[in-house]
Amino acid sequence: MEKAGQPGVLRAALLGFCPRCGEGRLFQRYIALEPACSRCGLDYSGFIAGDGPAAMVVLVAGFLVAGGALIVELAYSPPYWVHAVLWLPTILIVTLSLLRVAKAAFIVLQYRHNAGDSGMEI
Repeated sequence: MEKAGQPGVLRAALLGFCPRCGEGRLFQRYIALEPACSRCGLDYSGFIAGDGPAAMVVLVAGFLVAGGALIVELAYSPPYWVHAVLWLPTILIVTLSLLRVAKAAFIVLQYRHNAGDSGMEI
């Protein structure tokens, strides 16, 4: 449930905005987080997405590319070089386009659900 003044999860994740105010930037560079929000001062150091976004993107990209390659193979039976030309750039484009959004979504959801470090040492 959104509080007044907070951006929606989808909007904040797609545009890379602060999960609290919806105005400050979440990222410095492609997937490197800012230290804190420039507008509201929310400290981003407590948010750790870990490997979750990468694992999710690999599963989605693998499903799309493997499914597409299977459909193309069954429908047209092209030579292997055609598959390489089609699917290698597709994998790159899909993974790079989804990784930032997935990381932002994990961060925004951590903020919304007050999820953080448990403090347990392993």
